[in-house]
Amino acid sequence: MLTIFATPKPFEGKSAWIQRNAIRSWTLLRPACEVILMGDEPGIAGVAAELAIHHQRDVGRNEFGTPLASAAFALAESVATNRLLCYANADIIFLDDLIPAVLTCFRGKPRAMLVGRRTDTPVESELDFRPGWEEDLRRVARANGRLRAADAIDYFVFPKGLIGEIPPFAVGRPRWDNWLLYHARARGAALVDATSHVTAVHQNHDYAHHPLGRAGVWEGPEAVRNEQLMGGRGRYFTIADATHELAGSRLRWRGRRNLRRRFANLVVLRPWTKVFLGSLLWIADRSYKLRRRLGFTTSGRGGGGLA
Repeated sequence: MLTIFATPKPFEGKSAWIQRNAIRSWTLLRPACEVILMGDEPGIAGVAAELAIHHQRDVGRNEFGTPLASAAFALAESVATNRLLCYANADIIFLDDLIPAVLTCFRGKPRAMLVGRRTDTPVESELDFRPGWEEDLRRVARANGRLRAADAIDYFVFPKGLIGEIPPFAVGRPRWDNWLLYHARARGAALVDATSHVTAVHQNHDYAHHPLGRAGVWEGPEAVRNEQLMGGRGRYFTIADATHELAGSRLRWRGRRNLRRRFANLVVLRPWTKVFLGSLLWIADRSYKLRRRLGFTTSGRGGGGLA
């Protein structure tokens, strides 16, 4: 049903058990998912063999040795056996609420990208995955975790063929995830926010994997290049730009509360529509009360609205 792929960091220090926790959680999802680890960093081959999951050693990199999003996504498209793909950062633990969310999303919108905000959670050791581990971790996330803002994007679920060509962004550096949301919308896909249904547990970590620490990741030359490849702030999309959200067992168009932001995004996606959309927004704002009385508003209808 679903193929999850990732480009893990070296399995060294704290990153070793953080990534083992995440990847092991993916192997326990039901229905079972195909899991593909990409890269030849220390420890990847051993973990893949231990968990009996796929390992693709060769993935394209930049001159700093960082895997490229373009290479990872193209490789996943070519080797995955499932129609639906999920890229996830290798520190994200998925619980049993992911698969139902995926099913709901792609039943309602076959051409979509599913994303969601993460919950930063203090996980201090390798999990033993005994019976009941999911509820235990969910309680920890609710009690001690912090739901991050809409710009914390750590996983994407999408069908094969949706993404197409990606610029040579460095994985693990900023801006490529924002561009990917923009790109999905530019290609006509719905963007579905699964935050209310999917507990994406992000295990708190440091930046010891980079020689310059956090500054090297967020401010170094790879970050600068990713910013340039994004192509301007108009392509900086976040989960707040989602067109739909999960509501129970259906999709709900985000409606009027997201109308102005969505129109602004459409101007970015199709610049020639600026005058038309500006006029349409003016009419929509001033006719809302009348449309609501007449029952013409779409807010609250499942799966409706613009894709």
